[in-house]
Amino acid sequence: MLNYHPEAGLLSNKVIMITGAGDGIGRAAAQSFAAHGATVILSGRTVSKLEAVYDSIERLNPGRAVIQPLDLLAAGEPDYTAIAESVSEQFPCLDGLLHNAAMLGARTPLQFYPWQDWQQVIQINVNGPFLLTRALMPALIQAPAGRILFTASSVGRVGRAYWGAYAVSKFAVEGMMQGLAEELGTISRVRVNSINPGATRTDMRKQAYPAENPESVATPESLMPVYLFLMGPDSSAIHGQAVDARTFEFPVE
Repeated sequence: MLNYHPEAGLLSNKVIMITGAGDGIGRAAAQSFAAHGATVILSGRTVSKLEAVYDSIERLNPGRAVIQPLDLLAAGEPDYTAIAESVSEQFPCLDGLLHNAAMLGARTPLQFYPWQDWQQVIQINVNGPFLLTRALMPALIQAPAGRILFTASSVGRVGRAYWGAYAVSKFAVEGMMQGLAEELGTISRVRVNSINPGATRTDMRKQAYPAENPESVATPESLMPVYLFLMGPDSSAIHGQAVDARTFEFPVE
């Protein structure tokens, strides 16, 4: 992967919403985006975690974070409409949307997969991003160069045993990204892509691989050059792409 050294003001005057912003990659992205000039909308279920991220941003970059609680499992259409209205009231547009929140669910053969787990994983990983994207689309289209970034997984690109609803949901996310990219490609300036972060030191990774030494996998912070690139102006030619963070090569100018 080639080095990418974004300018400090790469995301100046941008407004970016991040789901799952209270922990892991979402937290790292929020802090990194704010450090590069963006105002970040911290979205997630656990308000105490969002408040901790808010405080960390406020200490270094005052005024660049707002909190927008969202429980993807429980939220219905009226909740997404309310979020879209709130965003429109506070900002002239929405420049970026990072779908980071996800649920792992059971890791067991599909033959024995719990129905409740299946419903919850699909609701959080597929229905939630769909409803949020649909609600925020007017604000994204109004942006000079909108960005939508879905979080993918290797198990959502090549099928793998025992990953159940999580793998199926990530295949669906790729399909959503591709369809949305084709729909928006010629009628808007919004760029839509997916990113597979690969093995990363997160709570979900620990849940999936409890015996793994966390020191053996990369930190969320190490991925931020790719996230910054895909959210910033330098990625205008990247659209409808399934990006792998570990192997992505930044265009050479």
